[in-house]
Amino acid sequence: MTTPAAPERQGFADLGVPDDLCQALAGEGITEPFEIQRACLPAALAGRDLCGRAPTGSGKTLAYGIALLHRVSQAEPSHPTGIVLVPTRELAKQIRYDLVSLGKARQRYILAVYGGTSYEAQLRSFRLGASVLVACPGRLADFVRRGQVHLDAVEVCVIDEADRMAELGFIDDVRALLDAMPAKRQTMLFSATLDHDVDDLVQRYQRQPVTIDVVGPGHCAGAVSHRVMVVRPSDKVATAAGLVRSYGRTMVFTGTRDGADEVASSLRGAGLRAAALHGGMTQPARERSLEQLRRGQLEVLVATDVAARGIHVGGVELVIHWDVALDAKDYVHRSGRTARAGEAGTVVTLATDHVVGRAARITRSAGVVLDMDASRPTRTSRRRDDAVTTVAGLAGRRSGRGRPSPGRRPS
Repeated sequence: MTTPAAPERQGFADLGVPDDLCQALAGEGITEPFEIQRACLPAALAGRDLCGRAPTGSGKTLAYGIALLHRVSQAEPSHPTGIVLVPTRELAKQIRYDLVSLGKARQRYILAVYGGTSYEAQLRSFRLGASVLVACPGRLADFVRRGQVHLDAVEVCVIDEADRMAELGFIDDVRALLDAMPAKRQTMLFSATLDHDVDDLVQRYQRQPVTIDVVGPGHCAGAVSHRVMVVRPSDKVATAAGLVRSYGRTMVFTGTRDGADEVASSLRGAGLRAAALHGGMTQPARERSLEQLRRGQLEVLVATDVAARGIHVGGVELVIHWDVALDAKDYVHRSGRTARAGEAGTVVTLATDHVVGRAARITRSAGVVLDMDASRPTRTSRRRDDAVTTVAGLAGRRSGRGRPSPGRRPS
């Protein structure tokens, strides 16, 4: 009996990506497209409008970025030809970084445009002919209103995290920017979640878009283990510290800025290298915290939802929901900081008795299946140390070590 041959792997060139861009990708060690890239690139390269939905960390930046750099022409001063609209400063900076090598291959300068930085420095870049602007809507709208940037030459516009743009109240600026662009441009919308919030944008600004959905009915994808751990408030710091020590690089999400500062301080008190990231910090301070995590100078970054979307830090093994996410979409995006680009990861929600029901409902709405063995409630026991013991057992299974003795606090 003849064994059927394995299907041939499809490379970027097979999808129609030009040689110079394939070489630029290979120079970054990127040779095999991810699912969202295979699904989107043929239509995107051909100039079709797209409405794409994919898990966070699945590679959607290159799914639109390759087509963007292929299609946009060299810009005249202050007349960009490509626009990528994003909800946060961190995401703007990340996307620019991800696209720089492609921009160099095509001799297209890419500029990140967001608040908290010098207007004058960005104006100089406009005047030098920046072709692609990766921009937060508010700052770009300011430049347009002042007549310092003109959108009449835009050939391709991408709206990344479109649903988040609506949630944060940026939708009016997004509409005004789209109205200022040529009607014949190519428009692509991408997000890990696409729902009714972006229906108006799709209907008003896209022409017979190709819809790409590589998520399916469940919202969370990837090799991720999801758990809800029921803990007493007094045990949360010890629980989180034990998990960080066992898993490694970790992101912790809180609901408020003050909470992020307090948790980061508490984890430092437990002997961990921890820092906070939230919207109340200056832009340089926010960037410094992210860079320290990337370089391994931090073990844990404690953040609000400002860091829940689009931020890529390689090797994040664990995400902890210190405060329960507000809804399924926030849960998906927070959790997407781990298990990126096909890696594995773990997500743990630390829930006290009065919020465990809400935590379970939100994870269920997010389409995840909890590891019930590891997430069994501890509230039935009166022993103070049971919550820590339960999590220590989980950490021991992850690291291959034996279970620590009950009640042992991290050293």
